[in-house]
Amino acid sequence: MPERNRFKAGLDNAFAPLRNWAMGKIPARVNERSAMVSTQIAARGIKNPDVLAAMRAIPRHEFVPPTLRDHAYEDGALPIGNGQTISQPYIVALMTEALGLTKDCRVLEIGTGCGYQSAVLAALCRKVYSLEIIAELADETRQRLARLGIDNVEIRNADGYRGWPEEAPFDCIMVTAAPDHIPEHLIAQLKEGGRLIIPVGEGSQDLMVFTLTKGGLQSKRLIPVRFVPMTGEAMNPARRRWGNQHADGH
Repeated sequence: MPERNRFKAGLDNAFAPLRNWAMGKIPARVNERSAMVSTQIAARGIKNPDVLAAMRAIPRHEFVPPTLRDHAYEDGALPIGNGQTISQPYIVALMTEALGLTKDCRVLEIGTGCGYQSAVLAALCRKVYSLEIIAELADETRQRLARLGIDNVEIRNADGYRGWPEEAPFDCIMVTAAPDHIPEHLIAQLKEGGRLIIPVGEGSQDLMVFTLTKGGLQSKRLIPVRFVPMTGEAMNPARRRWGNQHADGH
């Protein structure tokens, strides 16, 4: 079987429990997801077919509060409680595509939130290790992913600033909250050739991709973004000196 066909078969298998559950218990909203992918994501230049397939398959409305489910497929972020948000669908797709995931990747996610980005990553890689500083969100999301049949995401309630050293190194790291500098612990937990995507700045931020190469750390700015701030140790002013030396991407 060709590699892409094997991957697509694996993607179908990964989503089978989710689809079966959704068909029996919730409105599928397939047309809304299809329209979201066509008009908000593919139309803005996202081309990776596996990313597009994951965005079509995962029921985003299951990751937002019940009162906001009719807005789940709109072109914007939504509040999920505890001062946190679920990112705009396009941003989820852009960040996922930028990592260049393969089915064998092990991914560290900083900022689990409601678990929507975790679920998208989980559809495209071997395992996601996700850190969430807010205990209530970590517990709710653990239960949500289990209910949806997504079993390759491990969630820990912890400050994500220092990463998950006992599971390092990672092929990719995604940060979904914004520090004002690059946490050195996360760079140290990348494999050679690994990629880190992270919003950096105060207020509005730049979405940055860092690649660890033999020659050092390469950086690239993608687009301006606005994420919730990274809290915890990231807010310690003494932590900013190291990271700011690496924030001059191109």
